Amino acid sequence: MNYLIVSYSHKNSDIATREKIAFNSDEKKIDFSQKLLKHSDINEVLILSTCNRVEIFASVKNCSSALEHIFCELSEFSSLSKDELEGRADIYEDNGAIHHIFSVASSLDSVVVGETQIVGQIKDAFKFCFDHGFCSQKIARVMHHTFRCAAAVRSSTEISSSPVSISSVAVNKAKELAGGSLAGFSAIVVGAGEMSRICAEYLIKNGCNVIIINRDIKKAEELAKALGETTIAEGFDKIESFINKYRFLFSATSSDKHIIKSDMVKEVDFERHWFDIAVPRDIEEACKEKNINLFSVDDLKGVVSQNKAFREKQAGIAFSIIGRFTVEFYKWLQTLQVEPIIKRMREMAKRSAQKELERAVKKGYLPKEHKDEVEKILHQAFNTFLHKPTCNLKKVAEDPEFDTIVQSFQYLFGINEEQKKQMNMYKCEYHMEKGPSNHPRKEQ
Repeated sequence: MNYLIVSYSHKNSDIATREKIAFNSDEKKIDFSQKLLKHSDINEVLILSTCNRVEIFASVKNCSSALEHIFCELSEFSSLSKDELEGRADIYEDNGAIHHIFSVASSLDSVVVGETQIVGQIKDAFKFCFDHGFCSQKIARVMHHTFRCAAAVRSSTEISSSPVSISSVAVNKAKELAGGSLAGFSAIVVGAGEMSRICAEYLIKNGCNVIIINRDIKKAEELAKALGETTIAEGFDKIESFINKYRFLFSATSSDKHIIKSDMVKEVDFERHWFDIAVPRDIEEACKEKNINLFSVDDLKGVVSQNKAFREKQAGIAFSIIGRFTVEFYKWLQTLQVEPIIKRMREMAKRSAQKELERAVKKGYLPKEHKDEVEKILHQAFNTFLHKPTCNLKKVAEDPEFDTIVQSFQYLFGINEEQKKQMNMYKCEYHMEKGPSNHPRKEQ
């Protein structure tokens, strides 16, 4: 079994490419995951799709054949050539894959190093894929460690001491364009999801009134109510009127098509600044021709220089933590191998039998000439006793619950004194109940 990650991010792909490979709906994620899992060398899949990255994380039998299938399916999905996709992708295998996902979750691979949103996005992606049966034990155990590693980075460094995000960077840029203060201004926020909420919170914090516009007016009203009295909700039918009335606009929907087009823009006597923080983009590029200062996610990368030296120093500390966690993860995997555990149990049973047999002969409870026959009987009895536990252990080896079961097994039999401690260390922050019956159970 191998771990494999195919990564497209702000580091290797521009926004035009990323929006073509963005999985911005549950239907797209489900369809693509199902296509990947049809390949015999792909056991489990997790898809992470955000405004700055698309990561395809898989547990595979063979990296080469799995990669070939992933690129073929991704080419069909995106209409980009297979050669271009291969040329752009960053590919990570095994240790490299684990180190990469730990780095991503710890926000060391983000546009804004130290932003806290990414770990929540990974948790959501994991929950979605697990609940739909696209990933199981192999990826679940990586996720357990991923969240623990991210938490350790946050608690052991000051990398997130001044949490920022693309949303906050966009608001800070708007503040700069407003002359240093947004107090008294009104801004439109299109969308009612997490990115929109964060954006609206930063705007309110800076003294700005907020107008939430969303296709589902109920969601917009719920968000406006949660944000307080400086926020109102409006229906999507009013968007054309509002974009020609206010100076600032922030858009972060999950639409796969432009929702604000150039023919909606009217001539006004004030300067407008629009921030498109969605991937795929919400705002048509042609709007720039209508005297709109339009900023996309990639345009905001140049603004991200806050506390750069400080963050670089903290990143160095964080990477040392990630390196340690990567090593620990593989050491821990070694402890979960079934055969060595079974062998150790049988050795323990054999030693116990021999010890008691020697004591019985020494004290005269058993004639020495019968020792060999009794030893055979004792060994057979122990083998019979251990048969059911060992069969059950092998039977659950591919189940998500296996890690907890085997660690409990090791602790109860005293095989690994560290297991009690590790049982608490390797818990997942997303509580995994018994998964759906259609979880993949492919042979490794």
